[in-house]
Amino acid sequence: MKNRTWAFLAGGLLVALLLAGVVSNYASSHPDGLDSSLLKGCTVDADDNIVGGSCPAQQAREHELGDSPLADYGVRGIENSFVSTGLSGVLGVLVTFAIGGGAFWLLRRRGDASTTGDDTADGDATAAEGATGDAVTAARHTS
Repeated sequence: MKNRTWAFLAGGLLVALLLAGVVSNYASSHPDGLDSSLLKGCTVDADDNIVGGSCPAQQAREHELGDSPLADYGVRGIENSFVSTGLSGVLGVLVTFAIGGGAFWLLRRRGDASTTGDDTADGDATAAEGATGDAVTAARHTS
């Protein structure tokens, strides 16, 4: 890859890491659109606990992966919430970048192999078509 491409990728990764590691700590703690729409019809207290009414959120249950190491936008075992949230974001960016980069690398390698074989076959077919076309043209001129 060219140096400009590497610089662009490194810059993008750096910005994503900065946003995930630092800026994510300042995100709103209020529910997003889906959460707030599921609470319609219920009465909630200051801590967003349902205290009355009837709404779809009352049927919510704990997620199967709720006890995983990166659940709830943090890293289990780290008591400082700022560091925990930032580290969780950084790990998420790195894993996503690694999976995406690996997929593009595999697709690029696969694309290089298929185009190399296609060029040879196309070149032979073009040469054969050219020879056939020359033979047809020559036959027309002799008749």
